[in-house]
Amino acid sequence: MDEQLKDFMHYLIVEKGLSNNTIMAYERDLKSYLHYLKNVESVMTLNDVQRVHIIHFLRFLNEQGRSQKTLARHIASVRAFHQFLLRAKETDQDPSVQIETPRLERSLPTVLSLKEVEILLETPQPHDHFGIRDKAMLELLYATGIRVSELIGLEIDNVQLMMGFVRCTGNKERIIPIGRTASEAIKHYLEEGRPRFVTTKHQDHALFLNHQGKRLTRQGFWKILKKLTKEAGINKELTPHTLRHSFATHLIENGADLRAVQEMLGHADISTTQIYTQVTKTKIKDVYSKFHPRA
Repeated sequence: MDEQLKDFMHYLIVEKGLSNNTIMAYERDLKSYLHYLKNVESVMTLNDVQRVHIIHFLRFLNEQGRSQKTLARHIASVRAFHQFLLRAKETDQDPSVQIETPRLERSLPTVLSLKEVEILLETPQPHDHFGIRDKAMLELLYATGIRVSELIGLEIDNVQLMMGFVRCTGNKERIIPIGRTASEAIKHYLEEGRPRFVTTKHQDHALFLNHQGKRLTRQGFWKILKKLTKEAGINKELTPHTLRHSFATHLIENGADLRAVQEMLGHADISTTQIYTQVTKTKIKDVYSKFHPRA
């Protein structure tokens, strides 16, 4: 079973070209699944897996208090794995075919108000190269709506300040405009901040570097964001995606075309972008309830 999992991971990396985070999620889910099959169901080979085994596994996750979202992700991982095995002729049947994915309630993303965004963006102090870098990162995230994984993946030449855009090479390559404020923050970082991160030992072409002169990691950014959120006195539960959500919501609130926002965010399906219109409607209802005399 372990060898077949390795083959599937190789397929995801080489043929599908998925991101590291997605591949790690698949591997984590499937290791849990295979451990359950071997140690609970006593299944010896993947060709022996039956639909009932998968149902038992999902029931086991549910009894552990796993969320519907987690169950849905596990089902997707298991289904993709069995489909791969069938195509590769490693098995002669797919036991996941009739397993239903639970219906998920789409929760609205956490969004900062314009005032909260201003406070957060002004929190990094440009007294040293760390503050200059953190300011540039936050400004760029809010100016473009790119994902944190895309932010830390940027190379220096992905940012064209003279022409006013960033070339994002995530799941879907796209060109996104950068506003004047973000451009100035990045220019300041490139001139005064980044050179102080560069070491003779590491010559990294990444745009954003850590104290070792290496590419900043997602975990590193997350620590920075939590620290700045606390300093800013913002009590909302922020995630690395919060500025992306705020970018999209504020654009739509100010009349931006939904298709244009979809293109900038890199969403394959416009229904994913439409959730931000729900955030805007919820905000309007809150304002109405608060201020209308007969609400």
